[in-house]
Amino acid sequence: MTLGPRVIKTGIAVTLALYICSLFHMESAVFAGVAAIFTIQPSIYRTWKQIWHQVQTNTLGAIIALLALYFLGNDPIAIGLVMIIVILVSLKLKMAETISLTLVTVLAIMSAPGNEDLLFALHRFGIILIGMASALFVNVVIYPPNYRKNFIVKVNEVFQNMSILMRTAISNEMTEKSFHDQMKKLEKDLLKLEEQFKLFDEEREKMAKVNQMDLREIVVFKLMVKSLQQGFLVLESIDDFYFQCKPKDEDDLIFDQQLEHLIKLHELILLKYDGKIKMDEEHQLEEELLNQTSEFLQKSIGSLGDNEERQIPLVVISSAIYQYAFQMNRLDRLIEQYMKRGK
Repeated sequence: MTLGPRVIKTGIAVTLALYICSLFHMESAVFAGVAAIFTIQPSIYRTWKQIWHQVQTNTLGAIIALLALYFLGNDPIAIGLVMIIVILVSLKLKMAETISLTLVTVLAIMSAPGNEDLLFALHRFGIILIGMASALFVNVVIYPPNYRKNFIVKVNEVFQNMSILMRTAISNEMTEKSFHDQMKKLEKDLLKLEEQFKLFDEEREKMAKVNQMDLREIVVFKLMVKSLQQGFLVLESIDDFYFQCKPKDEDDLIFDQQLEHLIKLHELILLKYDGKIKMDEEHQLEEELLNQTSEFLQKSIGSLGDNEERQIPLVVISSAIYQYAFQMNRLDRLIEQYMKRGK
């Protein structure tokens, strides 16, 4: 576990909520801290969305709790029954993510003394709102998410891990355990990268007036993810099929050279996006990518012979490699267009 911005912001939001409650001499400030913890999200939009949903379900939960206090009292059985009702209502409204804090609100309200039900309920509900507002304020003001920077850093990190695996997949230099451990890590990192892209795209769509983002860059980022995902599929196909078909030395040479070439071009394409590659020769990478892939397919198919046990696995791997080259070709062309129009 790392000490990331979200961890720090959660601590600050709880502190702020407790401080505000103490400033106004509000009792049971702990509920504000709990509300802040549940409200903090990885993006500003998701925090705002969480607050909006929380306000709706918490208001409804508070009303149900007040009615239950009036008709049933606040004995444990009544509280348990109200909890069940609130959970069912939240699920019906498709707001399952708000259930935890809504139950905290119900519990806070139903612990009210019998002669101050309404005022006590409003007091506790106000404390919950202070916690939510503190979380939103902290998420907007302190360490606001830099989606573009975080995404690019993660892309380069995932690529470096994939590069090592791609360069050693055919040569079989890594131990089997190390290779599979790295594959699992790469898979998890790709899922995190996909989630980061969703946050990026979501923030662009929902918070366009507050945080303007270039739609063309979003498309570039989407293809970056697809290219890395296709590279992972190449590694999976090699792991599943390549060594089972008992490849010849000629096969090893053909596939190893192609993978080495593709991963090098992938690296150059990412460097082009960073502005570290000269743009003098417009389609150099694109033409090299297509020519090398075409030559690879001719060599790999020509080396198959009539042995069906070797044909099918190698064709599957060759197809995955072709798709990888195809995605990189699309990414390269899109980056060139994006760079020409001004980054």
